[in-house]
Amino acid sequence: MKDPKPTSTELPTEDGGFEKYKAADKLKGKKAIITGGDSGIGRAIAILFAMEGADSLIAYLPQEEDDAKETQKQVEERGGKCHLLAIDIKSKENCKKLIDTALDKLDGINILVNNAATQMQCESIKELPEETWEDTFATNIHPIFYLSKYALPHLKTGDTIINNASINAYIGRPDLLDYTSTKGAIVAFTRGLSNQVVSEGIRVNCVCPGPVWTPLIPATMTKDTQSQFHQTPMRRPGQPSEIATCFVFLASQDSSFISGQSLHPNGGVVVNG
Repeated sequence: MKDPKPTSTELPTEDGGFEKYKAADKLKGKKAIITGGDSGIGRAIAILFAMEGADSLIAYLPQEEDDAKETQKQVEERGGKCHLLAIDIKSKENCKKLIDTALDKLDGINILVNNAATQMQCESIKELPEETWEDTFATNIHPIFYLSKYALPHLKTGDTIINNASINAYIGRPDLLDYTSTKGAIVAFTRGLSNQVVSEGIRVNCVCPGPVWTPLIPATMTKDTQSQFHQTPMRRPGQPSEIATCFVFLASQDSSFISGQSLHPNGGVVVNG
């Protein structure tokens, strides 16, 4: 499966084909915020959440307006409500605005999905611009703190926060030093925050995807690196839909005894927890 077309609603089968995701009302009546929900994994999460009965507000950068509207269209085609907010969440003021907008548009918050991230390859720390390091942290980890802090007063027993981390935090990806560092911080943040709020019945978990074929890959990675996406034990990259199912699981009562944990949809790579 070379250069596969990303799919948000189909799951690969053992014979190399695909089958439609089967929903079961696991999130009926839930209200979700999804950052970076315009494409890739974020889009797949929004669509599967809608199929499971949840309404959502997706946050995205203004330049991704067309992608965001396509996500909204696909969500609404499946019976869900999808509100859009073009916003840069690198500032804490905008994070507060996102929470306030969700409370207004959705009339509540049950699920916070911290998915937005940036990455750019750089082979050596000597060549990694300090501005890039700072921007990656400002994009990938700081908003998770602010959004969680501002959302928590509105969450109640049974509600969830789900963060998107990465396999790179476990394998130490050398050409994504800044990105890898932020993803390690997300795993640690997930564990610490879970221990703070688990007694309130609020669960905090994260997902650590392996190589996944999304629009971000051809836009930010070399051809040689893209070819490595087929070097998992399953000999293929993952699909956004395969990652989104993990978010459905963690957002639903199916995972009621799980908090502070990381799921590893990575094609069979064994990592140390």
